[in-house]
Amino acid sequence: MSEHYFSQKPQTKSSPKTWKYQLRNNIYTFTSDTNVFSKNQVDFGSRVLIEAFEEPAASGDFLDLGCGYGPIGITLAGSFTGRHVVLADVNERATTLAVKNAKENALSNVEIVKSDRFSKLEGRRFAAVITNPPIRAGKQVVHGMFEDAKEALVENGELWVVIQKKQGAPSAKKKIEELFGNVEVVTKEKGYYILKAINV
Repeated sequence: MSEHYFSQKPQTKSSPKTWKYQLRNNIYTFTSDTNVFSKNQVDFGSRVLIEAFEEPAASGDFLDLGCGYGPIGITLAGSFTGRHVVLADVNERATTLAVKNAKENALSNVEIVKSDRFSKLEGRRFAAVITNPPIRAGKQVVHGMFEDAKEALVENGELWVVIQKKQGAPSAKKKIEELFGNVEVVTKEKGYYILKAINV
């Protein structure tokens, strides 16, 4: 059976690649690898989400759910140094890389957790949950992530999602609106939708 970036323990031979990238007016160094989403560069959807994100009014930590090697959470930790940012992923190789990348970028306000969705985050609450969800894991998993996020957000906490139109943005928007009673398309760029919902 072929492995995916949402495999828990990838067995494919490691072949890391490191590069520098400018996000939110800072230069970051990232290393990614085989069997981790977007091995060769910061993917376009994550870049649009990173640049569109605005700090919520609610106090508390941020969660990068399904963090991969960590570009979203690490960039937001660099931009919002007063916030504690948790990066969580089911993929062990991804979380190992996220730890490496946090150290490489000298960030002390980050925490990396190997977690299947919220399995290792039970009882924790967040001011923002930010995700570029694992579309290939299927709609049930992705929509389950939205449901879990709703439960984990503080009052007036925000869910931020990037998803391509052709990969289910309309159904994701509908699901989020059902859960939260609100949803905003913050921006659309080259078929990628940035969705935001507030836990009112």
